[in-house]
Amino acid sequence: MTDDETTRERITAFLRAEPASPSSLAAEFDITAGAVLRHVRHVAKSVESGGEQLLVAPPECRDCGFNRFDDPANRPSRCPECKSEAIDEPTFMIRSAE
Repeated sequence: MTDDETTRERITAFLRAEPASPSSLAAEFDITAGAVLRHVRHVAKSVESGGEQLLVAPPECRDCGFNRFDDPANRPSRCPECKSEAIDEPTFMIRSAE
């Protein structure tokens, strides 16, 4: 990574190397988790043209196991099934589409 790279370029490079959650990316790049989610949505579109894809392990409720959230790339505050607030964050990674 160089100082000339944009935050999106740095996030893309990071996700090519290892999976990460919004909060870990926020800490790594000193931005908010909300900004991470906006960047990741753009990164998903950008990498498709290069033969890659953004993979998302959806958030999951630690209490009941629910993982069918409407937007798997979001950070829900509560489980719609059991109303628990014990939700694991989604995890992102970039892999070749092949």
